[in-house]
Amino acid sequence: MKKYFISGFLLLIPLLNFSQTSFKGMIMDRENPKDNLGVEGATVHWLNTNISAITNAKGWFVISYKPEYKKLIVSYLGFKTDTIAINEAKPIHHFLTPESELEEVTVRAEKKSTFRSTLTTANVFTVNSEELLKAACCNLAESFETNPSIDISFSDALTGTRQIEMLGLTSPYLLITQENIPSVRGASQVFGLTFTPGTWVESIQISKGAGSVVNGFESISGQINTELVKPFSDNKFFVNTYSSVNGRLELNTHFNQNVSDKWQTGLYIHGNYRGQKFDRNGDNFLDIPLANQINVMNRWQFTDAEKGWVSFLNFRFLNDEKQTGELNFNPDIDRGTQNSWGSEIETKRFDASAKLGYVFPELPYQSIGFQMAYSNHQQDSYFGLRTYEIQHESVYSNLIFNSIIGDTRSKFKTGLSFTLDVYDELVDVRTFKRKEQSLGGFFEYAYDNLDNFSLTAGIRVDTHNLLGNFITPRLHLRYVPWENGVLRASIGRGKRSANIFAENQQLFASSRQISIDDVGGNIYGLNPEIAWNYGISYIQKFKIFDRRGDITFDFYQTDFQNQVVVDWENPQEISFYDLDGKSSASSFQVEVSYNLAKRFNLRTAFKYFDVSTDFKIGNLQKPIQPRTRFFANLSYETEIKDNGQQWRFDTTFNTIGTQRLPDTSSNTTQYQLPEFSSTYQLLNAQVTKVFSKRFEIYVGGENITNVQQENPIIGSDNPFGVNFDTTIVYAPIFGRAVYLGLRFKVK
Repeated sequence: MKKYFISGFLLLIPLLNFSQTSFKGMIMDRENPKDNLGVEGATVHWLNTNISAITNAKGWFVISYKPEYKKLIVSYLGFKTDTIAINEAKPIHHFLTPESELEEVTVRAEKKSTFRSTLTTANVFTVNSEELLKAACCNLAESFETNPSIDISFSDALTGTRQIEMLGLTSPYLLITQENIPSVRGASQVFGLTFTPGTWVESIQISKGAGSVVNGFESISGQINTELVKPFSDNKFFVNTYSSVNGRLELNTHFNQNVSDKWQTGLYIHGNYRGQKFDRNGDNFLDIPLANQINVMNRWQFTDAEKGWVSFLNFRFLNDEKQTGELNFNPDIDRGTQNSWGSEIETKRFDASAKLGYVFPELPYQSIGFQMAYSNHQQDSYFGLRTYEIQHESVYSNLIFNSIIGDTRSKFKTGLSFTLDVYDELVDVRTFKRKEQSLGGFFEYAYDNLDNFSLTAGIRVDTHNLLGNFITPRLHLRYVPWENGVLRASIGRGKRSANIFAENQQLFASSRQISIDDVGGNIYGLNPEIAWNYGISYIQKFKIFDRRGDITFDFYQTDFQNQVVVDWENPQEISFYDLDGKSSASSFQVEVSYNLAKRFNLRTAFKYFDVSTDFKIGNLQKPIQPRTRFFANLSYETEIKDNGQQWRFDTTFNTIGTQRLPDTSSNTTQYQLPEFSSTYQLLNAQVTKVFSKRFEIYVGGENITNVQQENPIIGSDNPFGVNFDTTIVYAPIFGRAVYLGLRFKVK
């Protein structure tokens, strides 16, 4: 207990005795709206020095200061460059002066749809909304088709649900957040990514390796954070419609309104429907499920820039229904019988969240924020004669204080977090109930010398009713060895509860018997998962033939101290047990981005994975995990005309290497599979015609090469027999799909 006491004491040390080594001020424009005078992106620097700073979104800046610095230079495009005499370290408020001699000009900059910053300490890849428009991005699960950092796969042959992986590990080992509030976890782990429509997404930040201690202790392989569109900056009205040859119809509408000079609100409505049956491979099972989803979100934003307040309130309700199984399955008469095999999955979910932030007006480097969220997730489902129901109530809160130590090169975050999760599961006739609650404190220190070195070191101490008392350390380093080259390294520890049924519920759609090796642990009789992740990354920016590009090398390793092994090497059984031995995941990636010509970009990547676990029968490579992947994306845009007209073209190519398949040698001969799958290629493309600043049409194709896995369902001729299995899916099932959509917006 001594080490926990010391760590907890360190979290509470009041490091607020700042020296006068920094100078602060606000740069403003009188023509800005009354509640947002500040100018973002203005540059300030001390005369005859290389010490500079950039104003933040509210116009504030903080810059290193010495008494001998007497003249501050302020510059911003379209305004006169001002020289301000400074005699003391007292905050200033300065209005910019328009450059009256300049004629009116239109400045257009090519905004990057993806961006990997060389300035951030962590290895972060940002995907903007422009990138999401390059593919049929109908929900968050489909938002990574043009991104080489995330791997996409199908979880089974029935639900059509796309699963994501990073660093060779599935999504449960990722911390998936919505505006830094954990969102896809627990009961929503399998289908949760499909519950966020793509049009609601403003940007996605993908962080490889150990995440920040501010966001919790569960992150192991990385973090995916989604920023939603803001009522203040989103279109006043937006509509997106989508139709695909696979029978999928979607409609998205956004309505945003200014309620007052400080309050804005948005109503976002998403609906999708699939009522047409398809069986292209002739196995008498639906290739993709019948589906119906209604998803409504109301979002409120409050901004008072002068006083430093900003807040968001979110309310969302979702109803999602899926039906799959044999073509002639009628749930009204066939459910619970052996007349025909079928499955229904119905999910109702309610979410509410609040974020409140305050920036101290006279201390722009200091702020305090509070986050709170509640969700109620109810899933009722059955798979043939099996029943799976889960109710998950969750409460999350986080209090964060940000400030500096001495000057702005040294920053810190500290705070407290509380989580509560209540689970109630029904698996056939067995009931599993548990309550998890945790209270934690964290401290994160960041240092940046503004030149060639930065680090972020964090530690958190948590007390958890089922996981015990534990410490979570995280460290990120960044070093610039030479111009345009950045070397990063990270190490961190993660701990989590394995929700074995919610995370693997596709296994219910088989005849496998469920087995749990109860070792007296607090979660299904099993112990928590614990892993260390460490990695190194290097990015080098270059210029060839007067065109810019960059090359990135990543290597990450995850070593499990304990893991809940999901063992399906026996085709008649699915076993869950604690790791006895070693389990690790190694990931190597090299990625090259290059501007081939004006508005013509190429991005390629090669990935190699070595993911192995000690099963009861010995050490094996992870099943249905390609050892190699190759990715290439080409995008081209014509020049934007004055009326907004433009053409956009995008093509993505993937080669997926061989995958080890689970052992089926004990099946009868007709139901046996080879040891490895074959390599295959996927090609997606989309063309967008922008007719004006308001209206555009897009048409595209997924899996244009028409790749289809043969016999994805084992034992489809006898779905109630001992060999029935829908889980061994390594390639697309439906084949080629063409889609058409349109977007209309009013600013």
